[in-house]
Amino acid sequence: MKIIECPRDAMQGLTEFVPTATKTAYLNALLRVGFDTLDFGSFVSPKAIPQLRDTAEVLAGLDLSQTRTRLLAIVANLRGAETAVTHPEIEFIGFPLSVSETFQQRNTNKSILEALAELAQMQNLCEKSGKQLVTYLSMGFGNPYGDPWSPEVVGEFTQTLADMGVGIVALSDTVGASTPATIAPLFGQLIPAFPQIEFGAHLHTTPTSWREKVAAAYQAGCRRFDGALGGFGGCPMAADVLTGNMATENLLAYFQEKGEELGLNLEVLAEAQALAGGVFGAVVH
Repeated sequence: MKIIECPRDAMQGLTEFVPTATKTAYLNALLRVGFDTLDFGSFVSPKAIPQLRDTAEVLAGLDLSQTRTRLLAIVANLRGAETAVTHPEIEFIGFPLSVSETFQQRNTNKSILEALAELAQMQNLCEKSGKQLVTYLSMGFGNPYGDPWSPEVVGEFTQTLADMGVGIVALSDTVGASTPATIAPLFGQLIPAFPQIEFGAHLHTTPTSWREKVAAAYQAGCRRFDGALGGFGGCPMAADVLTGNMATENLLAYFQEKGEELGLNLEVLAEAQALAGGVFGAVVH
């Protein structure tokens, strides 16, 4: 079972800039918790995501000496990937490839065909640099724009990624559109069809629908889940009203019920929750 903690996704939509020192202290606490991976920052245009313009400075302040957690950085183009791979501390490079043409343009200012061409270059770059590319299939459970979507479409995208050699694919519920009726069949079909790929669930949700979504993915065989403490954040490019990230607390509660051994330091988790109040302007319970 892999839990990917995503403070980058939680912070990126905040309008008030969080000081670098505050970010760094929060991320260092999260590192000590022992998550599998920390989605800590992004190398994108400061004009697009001003909140994360200090990712390189934050990275320089992270203490990786006593953690098993690996670092993931998000990029929106090849230039960002070229910057990210120069940092030896970063193991994973994440790129959002959308199943929706409208959202691909809105999120990365390029067409799906252009994004696929650039993604192939990123995969090659990662292979040469000893990194792993994580591809997020944005709008993986449907979209509000009327663009074509079906399990077959998602399967075709996945086949293209498999042909490139991509090893990790996270189905992303960018606007909270997923339901158990869409989640279970997708994972149920894709996981056995592509055994060489590790599939993840990046689910956005409301406070009342999280359990059924997690259960659907878990029961269909998914063992990689993204979350963010407090359920903060979402994609600022997706909608005017943000649908929250999957709350890490809910993921942990569910998997503990299922008897999964997560190996996390819960005392440090409480410390991180306290620090989250300084980052997001509210106390996380």
